[in-house]
Amino acid sequence: MNLVEQFGNIDIYLFDQLLRGNITPGMKVLDAGCGGGRNLVYLLREGCEVFGVDASVEAIEHLRSVASTLAPNLSAENFRVETVEAMSFPDEFVDVVLSSAVLHFARDDAHFEAMVRSLWRVLRPGGILFCRLSSTIGLEHGHLIQQIAGRRFLMPNGMEWYLADEGLLMRLTEDLGGELVDPLKTTVVQGARCMTTWVVRKRA
Repeated sequence: MNLVEQFGNIDIYLFDQLLRGNITPGMKVLDAGCGGGRNLVYLLREGCEVFGVDASVEAIEHLRSVASTLAPNLSAENFRVETVEAMSFPDEFVDVVLSSAVLHFARDDAHFEAMVRSLWRVLRPGGILFCRLSSTIGLEHGHLIQQIAGRRFLMPNGMEWYLADEGLLMRLTEDLGGELVDPLKTTVVQGARCMTTWVVRKRA
């Protein structure tokens, strides 16, 4: 088995959480905005109880197919066609919530906060919220993006994204009753975007 077969196209910063023991076999893990499950291959293989939501019917069908091979004991109902802000899973349900390259598709401040609070709702006390999202942190060359309104920007790829900032993420961390697992970490992708990793533990 090669690395891609074992880990899929996993987010490197999520891989870091695995290496540090913050996500371990047997945990309940929910990927909110899971797509086809690129971050879930290893977790399915290693015996995590995996759940996922995505607005795409095709993505969920694909993930159900992958899961039926890698973790045949999991119910197909673990993977649901739903939006992040309207998930049907119960409160305080999982040990880890993943949100990778999803939150910057928020329409506005209210939509962003609705998504974040939905992620937080399903997380048990002591659990970890792992988010990767585009932000303005580290964005020195403002001419690369064009502000449309509020925190919405026209990106170099032609898409409109919602870009969080450090103040917003720190305020939400406090308002939610969380604590940072790591300092905010941002990768600057030259001429394209800044991607911030926001990892928060829910206080017990």
